[in-house]
Amino acid sequence: MNQVALVGRITKDPILRRLSEGRLQTSFVLAVDRKFKNQQGEVDADFILCTTWGKVAENTAKHCGKGSLIGVGGRIQSRTYEREDKSRVFVTEVIGEEIRFLSTKRRTNDNLYGEVPIVQQKEGSEKGGRNVDHQNIQSNFHTPSNEEEGLPIF
Repeated sequence: MNQVALVGRITKDPILRRLSEGRLQTSFVLAVDRKFKNQQGEVDADFILCTTWGKVAENTAKHCGKGSLIGVGGRIQSRTYEREDKSRVFVTEVIGEEIRFLSTKRRTNDNLYGEVPIVQQKEGSEKGGRNVDHQNIQSNFHTPSNEEEGLPIF
């Protein structure tokens, strides 16, 4: 069984990417507090790489900014790749299949709930270069007008 459930705060505004085949993807780091305090009496945190796809990625990028408290349900995935210097990199990440918006914070840019810039990622590029394409995602997504109405759960 491969199931993960995390609650934590996003460390930076998520960036939405449209891959060459048209799929939407976003990655973010989730800071998850540990249950215990360290020797200095402070609570430590683990910083966990999370990736979401499709509509979940789009809504996470639209509604969450740095400091948003979210719940992530999904699975752990590991992968490897080779750098230009031929060193091998191992990555372990959580693939978020369900996101719950617990307490959202405004994005640091002006695109809070409306238009989210998409980063076009070149696939097959030797250096993994990216071109920024300021297309806007059109969606019929309903944004709540007040806190009582709540945010959607995916």
